[in-house]
Amino acid sequence: MNKSNANNFFYRMLCGAFLGISVIAPGISGSIMAVMMGIYDDLINIISNPFKNFKKNFMYLLPMGIGAVISMLLLIRALDFLFENYTVPAYLLFMSLIAGSVPTVIDEARQKPIKKIYFIGTALAFTFALTIGILAKSDFAVAIDTANTASTAMKIYLPACGAVAGMMSMVPGMSISMLLMMFGIYEPLLNLATGLISPDRWFSAAWFSEALTVGTVVLAFLVGMVLFSNITKTVFKKYHSLGFLMVLGFMSGSIVSIFPGLPQGALNWILSIVAIAIGLSISYLFKVLGKKFNVEE
Repeated sequence: MNKSNANNFFYRMLCGAFLGISVIAPGISGSIMAVMMGIYDDLINIISNPFKNFKKNFMYLLPMGIGAVISMLLLIRALDFLFENYTVPAYLLFMSLIAGSVPTVIDEARQKPIKKIYFIGTALAFTFALTIGILAKSDFAVAIDTANTASTAMKIYLPACGAVAGMMSMVPGMSISMLLMMFGIYEPLLNLATGLISPDRWFSAAWFSEALTVGTVVLAFLVGMVLFSNITKTVFKKYHSLGFLMVLGFMSGSIVSIFPGLPQGALNWILSIVAIAIGLSISYLFKVLGKKFNVEE
């Protein structure tokens, strides 16, 4: 592997790590992360037709998969601690990460002529994302005991929710975790995932049962993602400016919906300012790195 290929491999791993974080971090959109890192178009093209140029696609996605798995395994407990104990700085970190990619989205929208009617799409996208966020934070209830993941109803409900989340994951600005919260399964799935990485439970009967449950959700998620990606790809291909203006609406709605309020106390203010600076810096860094490595490839 030459130096350029090695650099691209590790960059893809880094991209995958942030995509993995977006799956478990409340309110964070993996698609927005992909836009920010300059890999969204590539992912849409691959996911919409995964068996075309299979070997090339596999090698492109492999480092991302490795990075995503590593970040999720290493950070699932850390993120849980962070959001539980330093809620405002944690949310502001990811909000600034999303906000930092707004100029990139606007530049993309300007590449094609913009019609005034397109802003209706922006408003609808903003409203939709905001509604999802509000429902996720409310006591929105479903007629299923979501705490009992072993029930027959949940064995049907969980994959169904996974499929919907997979479809929505293709829409930049839509947060998988927010959708799962709205469906009432974010915490149950998080608990299952945490249990799967506990060494004292490995290969027990309960572990295999829970692994099967999580596996069906992941499979349903992937199927939903592949099926809906073709629609998303068509929108961005035929209505480029409209697509990215709607992305801007989804992003704005997501940012507003996850705003945790102002920090309380001197320490939280300091941590929040640092978090915002880090988020904006990471967003800018990915913009630079994305251009560099995408040009190289």
